[in-house]
Amino acid sequence: MASLRLGDTAPDFEQASSQGLIRFHEWLGDSWGILFSHPADFTPVCTTELGLTAKLKDAFSERNVKVIALSVDTVERHSQWIPDINTTQGTTVDFPILADADRKVSELYDLIHPNANSTLTVRSLFVIDPAKKIRLIITYPASTGRNFDEILRVVDSLQLTDHHSVATPGNWKDGDDVVIVPSLQDPEVIRQKFPKGYQAVTPYLRLTPQPNR
Repeated sequence: MASLRLGDTAPDFEQASSQGLIRFHEWLGDSWGILFSHPADFTPVCTTELGLTAKLKDAFSERNVKVIALSVDTVERHSQWIPDINTTQGTTVDFPILADADRKVSELYDLIHPNANSTLTVRSLFVIDPAKKIRLIITYPASTGRNFDEILRVVDSLQLTDHHSVATPGNWKDGDDVVIVPSLQDPEVIRQKFPKGYQAVTPYLRLTPQPNR
């Protein structure tokens, strides 16, 4: 199938997991979702990633985000591996890990890249909004663990910009100034939307304090 793109509807599926059968869209409900794949169980980088994800439980919950992992290993393998993650990372994995042994979900989300590895899933991550639209896709090489602080930053940006006429500049983090979108030109509308005022660095680069702060 063709690769998924931003704005596409995240494919729905039913698949076994470490927490039972997952009906994906039903499981997401009205939440944001993060689906991330890892090459295999009992591997060092993946162990640190899933441990970090578990430690960020409260941060994801505050943002109304559900997380779900995936590899082509079986439920039995997941169940054997999770205690290792909990012990070595000092945490408790309480989110589901999809057991995609039949590659069903991997094919839907284009997670098998033959030029990288013909059997294992790549280290991809999807951010999905409550309307089930894909809002972010990042794919890392197997040797590089993901930066979950960056994932949280992107979720903060998406949730902010969905509700205000702003975009977030490079290296932005929650609480920093944002930019007014170029399509907004009416001075009266700008005054109403941004009562804290703004700084026009150039006619198209207008900085304003984060509206929801």
